[in-house]
Amino acid sequence: MIQLDFYGTLVAASLVLLLGRALVARVGVLRNFNIPEPVAGGLLVSLVFLLLRMFDIQVRFDTSMQTPLMLAFFATIGLSADFASLKKGGRIVVVFLLTVSGFLLLQNAMGIGLATALGLDPLMGLLTGSVTLAGGHGTGAAWGTLFSEKYGLASASELAMASATFGLVLGGLIGGPVARLLIKRVHVTGCNKQEAPRLPKGFEQPNKERSITPFSFIETLALIAVSLLAGNLLNGWLLGTAFELPTFVCVLFVGVLLRNGLSALGLYQVFEREVSVLGNVSLSLFLAIALMSLKLWDLAALALPIFIILAVQALFMALFAIFVTFRVMGSNYDAAVLAAGHCGFGLGATPTAIANMQAVTQRFGPSPIAFLVVPMVGAFFIDIINVIVIKLYLTLPFFVAL
Repeated sequence: MIQLDFYGTLVAASLVLLLGRALVARVGVLRNFNIPEPVAGGLLVSLVFLLLRMFDIQVRFDTSMQTPLMLAFFATIGLSADFASLKKGGRIVVVFLLTVSGFLLLQNAMGIGLATALGLDPLMGLLTGSVTLAGGHGTGAAWGTLFSEKYGLASASELAMASATFGLVLGGLIGGPVARLLIKRVHVTGCNKQEAPRLPKGFEQPNKERSITPFSFIETLALIAVSLLAGNLLNGWLLGTAFELPTFVCVLFVGVLLRNGLSALGLYQVFEREVSVLGNVSLSLFLAIALMSLKLWDLAALALPIFIILAVQALFMALFAIFVTFRVMGSNYDAAVLAAGHCGFGLGATPTAIANMQAVTQRFGPSPIAFLVVPMVGAFFIDIINVIVIKLYLTLPFFVAL
C-alpha cells in the first residue's frame, strides 16, 4: 500500500495535468476528438493503478482538497455570473433548461424501462438514471442511502458510486467526439458564419495569458473564500428543510449575490480575468484528483445487466445531444459547444461539462453564450429540477407499492 499525503497528492495531480497536456498535444486521436487534458491524463494514470492492483500494489491519495477545489470552482462560476449578461441570454437559458429537463425525464424512463426488461428492481433503473448520471456522486450517495433504508434496495450506495464513476468517465469521453461530429455538420451547412469575430471570455480559453497583480489576486481570493464560508453556512441552515440544496449550489448562489450586489452598490467590480484563472486552476486540479483516484475495479465489478443499462444511457446521451440539443439550440457552432457541455453534466458533472467545452473552444474558437448558459443551468437549475423529477418518479404506482 502506497499512501500519498496532501503534498504528494498535489504533486501527483499536477503531474497528471502535465501528462494530459502532453498526451493531447502528441496523440492525434485525443486532439481530434477534443478529449479534455485532465480526462486524458487522469484515465491513463487510473489504468496504470488498475494494472498495479493486479500485483497487490495499491496507491491511495489524500482527497481532502478535492471538495474545496470543487467548491472554489463553483464559487468562481457564481462570481462570473453577471445579471446583465444573463438577461441577454435569458431566452437561450430557458430553452436549454427545458431541453435538459426533458432529457432528465427520458433518462429515468430509459433506466427504469431497461431495468424492468432485464428483470431488475425498477429502483436500480432510477439509480442508474438521473440520480447518479446527472446528479453525480453527491446526489447518488444521498439517494442511495434513502433507497437502502426506505425501500430495502441492497448495495444501493455501492451501485450509486459505481454508476456515478461510470458517468464521470463517459461524460468526459463522449462530449468531444459529439462536438466534432456536429461541427463538421456546421461547416457543411455554413451555420457557423459570424458577423464579427468574438473575443474569448472567462472560462473559454484557460491558456490565454491574463495580467494579474498580487493585490488583485488577494481581492479575488477573498471573494472566493467568502463564498465558500457563507455557502457552507447557508447549506447548514437549509439542511433538513424543504429548501435543502447541495453545498456547491449554495456556494455558487453566494458568489452570484456577491458579484452583483457589490456591483449594484458601486463598491467593487469583480476582476473577471482573475476569477477565470483561479476557477480554471481549481477545475483542473479537481478533475485530475477525481480521475486519477478512480477505482476502475468498481466498474469491472458491476453486474452485466447494470453495465448494459449504463452503456445504453451513454449512447442515449450522445444521440440526444446530436439530434435534440444541437437542433433545439440552433444547429450552429454555439449549439455544438452546448451539446458537448450537455454530455458532460448529463452523464457526469458540471466541471466535466466545462472541460469538454474548453477542449472544443480552444481548438475551434470561442463560444461566449455556451459558457454563459451551461454553468448556470448545469450547476444551479439542474439540481433543483433533478430533485423534482426523481420525486415525481417515486410517486409512480410501482414505486409507491414497494
